[in-house]
Amino acid sequence: MDKLKAGDTAPGFTFTDPAGVTRNLNDYLGKKVILYFYPRDNTPGCTLEACSLRDGYNDLRGKGYEVIGVSADTAKSHEGFIAKYSLPFSLVSDTDKSVLMAYGVWGEKKFMGRQFMGIIRTTFIIDEQGRIAKIIDKVNTKNHAQQVLEEMEK
Repeated sequence: MDKLKAGDTAPGFTFTDPAGVTRNLNDYLGKKVILYFYPRDNTPGCTLEACSLRDGYNDLRGKGYEVIGVSADTAKSHEGFIAKYSLPFSLVSDTDKSVLMAYGVWGEKKFMGRQFMGIIRTTFIIDEQGRIAKIIDKVNTKNHAQQVLEEMEK
């Protein structure tokens, strides 16, 4: 599969939101979406990123954005992560890695001299027509909400 780029149609997928409602990415047509992929619930960098998006959530919503996070964690793990940090947005459980593969964020990583397969932290900003407007592959976990807003002003 070719690597996704700005201007491409965002691959669709279906998920269940925290209220138990089944949603599809197409349900968000007409809205802007911050679709962020992160390695794992309750790890330092992932917690910083989620909390940054939580803390900036009202500003992001004010600019018309919806926020959706995706990792390979289970729905039960996501429920705990959402509750522990009062996250006001949906987290998608992609245990079969189909969404991760569709977005090209499952790949080889290196950490402390070791190579392994994992989720490459990436954020896709999707426009109202369902097209990828921007891709952030150098995520500032501590200030991610501000980073998204600044990227969209460029």
